[in-house]
Formats: sequence, structure tokens, C-alpha cells
Amino acid sequence: MKQLILTFAIVVCAFSVTLAQDAEHQAVKKTLNYYLEGGTNNDFDTLKKAFHANATMKYIRDGAYTEVNAIEFFKGVMKPGPKQDRQTKILSLDVTGNAAHAKLEIRYEKFSFLDYMNLLKVDGEWKIVSKIFHRKPHSAY
Repeated sequence: MKQLILTFAIVVCAFSVTLAQDAEHQAVKKTLNYYLEGGTNNDFDTLKKAFHANATMKYIRDGAYTEVNAIEFFKGVMKPGPKQDRQTKILSLDVTGNAAHAKLEIRYEKFSFLDYMNLLKVDGEWKIVSKIFHRKPHSAY
């Protein structure tokens, strides 16, 4: 009987941990989708929900390392307009405690962006704190 109770307790604990992990994964995906949907729909207010105010975006431009504030960058380039013709996908996601890392693909007709996002849970909310990316041309159009 004691063994049955112990086994039941272990199963309940494992199930609780799995539910908590799943809830955190879903919360991170919600933040990533603010970024993806905001960009697809040219909706800066939605996109901005994904980023911490001090989030950075780092990339190579004309062979040189470039670092900018992510929100300021998107504010400058994003203009209201029709929905963009692109497909988006979360390729991978790793969540540990209050830190997460994701790889995203944003696919256009002739090229894709591969985004690597670092997120932290800040004041109970998941926020992107840094983004690096690579623009990859498609070999066959």
C-alpha cells in the first residue's frame, strides 16, 4: 500500500511539472507570436508587445557588426499596410526556468530570415531581450 501511495505521489508530481513546463512553453510561444503576427500584419503595436524596452538586435550589415535597439529599429522600418506575403514558423524552442531561446523562420518568396531569439521572464511576462538573424537567399526560386 505504501508503495502504491508513493508511486501515485511521484506520478502526480511529474504530471504537475509537465503541466507547468507546458504552460511556460505556451507563454513563450504567445510572445513569439506577437512578433511574428505583428510583422506579418504590419502591426507595430502587436510586435512591440514581444520585446523588452531595452531589447537589442544584432546583425551583420555590409560585413560589419551592427547593434540597435529592437523597438526603435522596427518603429523606423515598419509602416502600416497590407498583410505581408510570408510564412512564419517556430523551428525550435528551449525553456529553462526564467530563460528561453527560440529559432524562427520567416519565409518570403526569394529569401528567408532565420531569427534567434533570447527571452527572459521579466515581471511575470516573457519578453524578447535580444535577437540575432541571418538572411538566407533561396537557391531555387
